[in-house]
Amino acid sequence: MEVKKEKIRYILQYHYDQGDKAQQAAKKICDVYGPNTVSNATAKRWFRRFRSGNMDIEDETRSGRPIVENVDKIMEIVESDRNASTYSIAQELNISQKTVWNHLHKAGLKKDLDNMSTKRKLPPAKKPANKRSKKKEESDVDSDLTTG
Repeated sequence: MEVKKEKIRYILQYHYDQGDKAQQAAKKICDVYGPNTVSNATAKRWFRRFRSGNMDIEDETRSGRPIVENVDKIMEIVESDRNASTYSIAQELNISQKTVWNHLHKAGLKKDLDNMSTKRKLPPAKKPANKRSKKKEESDVDSDLTTG
């Protein structure tokens, strides 16, 4: 049974208000909603938060650039120039090349020689002659030298 995080947090808050310990609350929640619904560590973290006076159930805001903004900008660059390299995109947006590659990969684009549209094939490599035929050729040369 999938239970939303917010609901679990309200239930944890209820158990905190009732004076239960975090481990007891986690066990009761898992008994009702299924195993692994909430871990002891998560219950303890929320109880610590409630004890500090923060009764807010919402996650705290995180710092950093929004991921969606990066994805939109990356896709915009690729759509305008299919030959743009992941390196040039990373430099333009001031993000890592690996981040660019990850977003493009998730969008279904494949990187080929660091270029999003290059589809040229490299010429097939020449296979080395097998050792047996090479030894036979050498012995033929040696026998020609001794008999000739």
